[in-house]
Amino acid sequence: MFKKVLILLIVVFINTIFYGQGNPDYANADNWAVLPESYPDLLSDFSTPNINDSVDVFYCYPTLITSKKDKRWNVPIDDSVQREKVLNSAVKFQASAWISAGNLYVPFYRQAHIRSYYQLDSGGRDALLLAYADVKAAFEYYLAHFNNGKAIILAGHSQGSTHISMLLKDYFDNKPLQKQLIAAYIPGIGIDTNHYESIKLMDNPFETGGFLAWNTFKKKFDKSNYHFYKGKSVINPVTWDTSTFTSKTLHQGFLFSNGNLYVNSFDTHVDDGVIWISTPKFPFRYLAFTMDNYHVGDVNLFWEDIRQNALIRVKSYFDSKLQE
Repeated sequence: MFKKVLILLIVVFINTIFYGQGNPDYANADNWAVLPESYPDLLSDFSTPNINDSVDVFYCYPTLITSKKDKRWNVPIDDSVQREKVLNSAVKFQASAWISAGNLYVPFYRQAHIRSYYQLDSGGRDALLLAYADVKAAFEYYLAHFNNGKAIILAGHSQGSTHISMLLKDYFDNKPLQKQLIAAYIPGIGIDTNHYESIKLMDNPFETGGFLAWNTFKKKFDKSNYHFYKGKSVINPVTWDTSTFTSKTLHQGFLFSNGNLYVNSFDTHVDDGVIWISTPKFPFRYLAFTMDNYHVGDVNLFWEDIRQNALIRVKSYFDSKLQE
């Protein structure tokens, strides 16, 4: 008994030293990567002519702590390397897809290492729950101090989608807040279609109040990773329905790391839990051949498609309110 208590005290001490006591203070603007009143300069390249002040976008970034040499389970919220990745990678090339749709909120959080997903029973589950506790605290602060009854778009990718999916369960599913939900974009995690009671997978581009999910693979996708997504929810993020095949002529554009948008770049195919695409056509096409799958591009491969769809759903949401 004494030994178990001692171990518990050691764990608490380590967590206090490395991660601090409790969740980050989201009243402190430094704990937000993006707040509407102080967009970082890197977002200045993305015009916002259609921004709707009656809509908020709450975005949660994907796993950026991936090095096998990094033995940490969670990255501290003030880690400067992580913060740079969040802003110059995730915010610039993912969150920017929703910036035209509403006021963007992006909290920093103590993200779990990528190993957490395949070492759940040896530390991974606790690491992911710690990360989610931060996201939850940020969302609660957002609701209490920023939202003021506005409509909400939730967006994430990979680990970010994991946390957004949990927010959906805790705050929206069969709860009054669902009335404010325009859409939840949660690609890259593999989620069952019936995961929620009242929140449904949306299968047309005008629906609101539900979620959207997809998992992107190469044309000859890696079967060793496929089992994670087999049978999971999937829509085609070009047509925003369950179309089995979509020609590249309908693809609106993917945002590459050089900041350029490439349109009509690939065909899309829906296939049992995943969407696989033909090799993208753009000036750096050779880079695509070196990738095992396109998970990392779940958002920026469909950047313009997402941007336009978010605007469509915003309009559809408010049109439906006028008819009530």
